[in-house]
Amino acid sequence: MNFENIILTVNEHIATVTINRPEVRNALNQRTWEELENAIDQISNNDEVLVCIITGAGEKAFVAGADVGWLNSRIPNDMFKGSAQNVCNKISQCSKPVIAAINGYALGGGCEIALASDIRYASDNAKLGQPEINLGIIPGAGGTQRLAQLVGSGIAKELIFTGKLITADEAKAIGLVDKVVKQEKLAEEVLTLAQDIVSKPPLAVQMAKRAINIGLATDLNTGLSYELAAQAVLYGTEDKAEGTSAFLEKRKPSFSGK
Repeated sequence: MNFENIILTVNEHIATVTINRPEVRNALNQRTWEELENAIDQISNNDEVLVCIITGAGEKAFVAGADVGWLNSRIPNDMFKGSAQNVCNKISQCSKPVIAAINGYALGGGCEIALASDIRYASDNAKLGQPEINLGIIPGAGGTQRLAQLVGSGIAKELIFTGKLITADEAKAIGLVDKVVKQEKLAEEVLTLAQDIVSKPPLAVQMAKRAINIGLATDLNTGLSYELAAQAVLYGTEDKAEGTSAFLEKRKPSFSGK
């Protein structure tokens, strides 16, 4: 796919997906959702990529929701044709850690992209919310589920029922974002985090993500069983042998992803 609305770059094992429609505050339309899905597929299938960052172009918006003109033309069956929910599921299920660099408004689908990510860093000027109720609809890309998981059902219902927006600091206070930094420092902070993750054994990072996600989606005993099996697999890897040997030999490990 030739990208028109996003920019995909890969540098030193870090893929960056930039939603690039700053003239409409990076609002999402069908083409943008399709391009985002394609980019996530490429990242998932690229063994050279170990971490993914998602952000928005410009200084005002991460993603300011759906393109309302496009939304106005949508009909019921459209929800079952390459839905936005499927795209956010791919972000959540991507084998590589995904960091959302929330550099401004993250509304509607933008908030849902952030919710589907593993870690959320926000600039101090960011505002977040699920204002779909004001258009006669509800969050449809996972927001009703993931928001409640993160912040609890009461706060999620308040945000979704009222459609109100909250500041980055308010989002941090309720657990919607993990860290708030000054706008001019956001890219640097996110890159530092991504580089730290890249330095770790890739298979262990991927197994940790799967184990946490499975635990969130099922009962404790099933999650614990998966954790046990994942640890057993990692015990047989070259990276486990390297990591333990390096610790005993008091040297820096060199992980191979094997």
